[in-house]
Amino acid sequence: MTKGRRSSLLLDNRRMVGKLAVVALLMFGFGYALVPMYRAICTALGINVLSVSEKLVPGHSKATPANTQVDTSRTVTVEFDANARGPWDFKPAKRYVEVHPGELTTVMYEFRNIQNRTMAAQAIPSYAPKQATPHFNKLECFCFNEYTLKPGESRQWPVVFVIDPKLPKDVKTITLSYTFFEIGGKVAVQATSQEPQS
Repeated sequence: MTKGRRSSLLLDNRRMVGKLAVVALLMFGFGYALVPMYRAICTALGINVLSVSEKLVPGHSKATPANTQVDTSRTVTVEFDANARGPWDFKPAKRYVEVHPGELTTVMYEFRNIQNRTMAAQAIPSYAPKQATPHFNKLECFCFNEYTLKPGESRQWPVVFVIDPKLPKDVKTITLSYTFFEIGGKVAVQATSQEPQS
């Protein structure tokens, strides 16, 4: 390779390195400017999602508006009952709570399979008095699913509910009762020597 050709190749390499450095700097600058650009565009279009979420951060100067759906003028006692159709432990973590209609409430139920075999089970809810049934809205409930539990396995499940503010005024207490029963034929009936875990 001649000296002229080598110096031309070296010059071409330097130019290429220079171009790549400029591209890298432009990419870095674009990435750095992306957040302010995003905020400006969202503000201009009226879809400033970042600003809305920042206002909801705890400790922010503006208070979160109160839930106007909650009827704070009255309180309803919700009692929890658990019935088990089989040799297992099933109970609510709390026996009752007092809630305002429209208030979101979560209560945990505890279950333990004390048998020496795997089982499949499901819970069925019922309500008292009956006129409260259409006003008791469950958003999350273990009664929506079937469960398979191993010998000695323990679980906790939530019930998330809201009492409709349209509940008749004369209803002061609602009892939510669950009957937990085994579903036959879901798992093989084979006893194991494994002892229940605590």
